[in-house]
Amino acid sequence: MNSIGVVSGVATVVRHKETFTLATDESTYIPQGVKHRLSNRQDVELVIVEVQTGEYVGEDDIVRFEDAYERI
Repeated sequence: MNSIGVVSGVATVVRHKETFTLATDESTYIPQGVKHRLSNRQDVELVIVEVQTGEYVGEDDIVRFEDAYERI
């Protein structure tokens, strides 16, 4: 499971079929296996903290489905 918290700015979060915003000092949970995307649609810098919890917390378990930044 991941927890995403906004340190500053406003994040637009797509979690499965739900879209919502998180402002400074707000956070949300992303259950394991749920497709999600974060974006910054504001002119202000977005700073987030992501915390991954569980038995395994490696980076090699990330599956990218689409990537506008060509990381796949």
